[in-house]
Amino acid sequence: MTVRFAAVAAGMMMAISGVAQAQDAASAKLDVELNALAPSQKGCMMTFVAENNLQAPINKISFELAFFNDKNAVDRITVLDFRDLPQGKKRVRQFDMPNVKCESVTRVLINDTPVCDGPAAGECMKGLVTRSQIAVPFEG
Repeated sequence: MTVRFAAVAAGMMMAISGVAQAQDAASAKLDVELNALAPSQKGCMMTFVAENNLQAPINKISFELAFFNDKNAVDRITVLDFRDLPQGKKRVRQFDMPNVKCESVTRVLINDTPVCDGPAAGECMKGLVTRSQIAVPFEG
């Protein structure tokens, strides 16, 4: 009887562990926030805050961003190198966008992650969660 109970208890613990791991994987995300736009001498200084809550550290990541203007047309597409994003840590990244007027940016879209070194293939886009601290929408 105790052997059977031990086997049932072990099976239940394995099932609970599997559910917890599945929940961890489902909640794994890559948070990227558009924090600020500020005019600069070159154009527009963009500030982002990123936090890697995926299952692995990111050794190198870049985002392909599309910038929309007041006519809802794509004004430009560019790739920004966010370098490394350690697991569980926030990082602030700034990019000075030449010849961009901050007031003309009406929306920013993460189109792709052309480089995502560290997590399993596709995890960076799959876990991507975007938000904006300013009036300009930021989508992924």
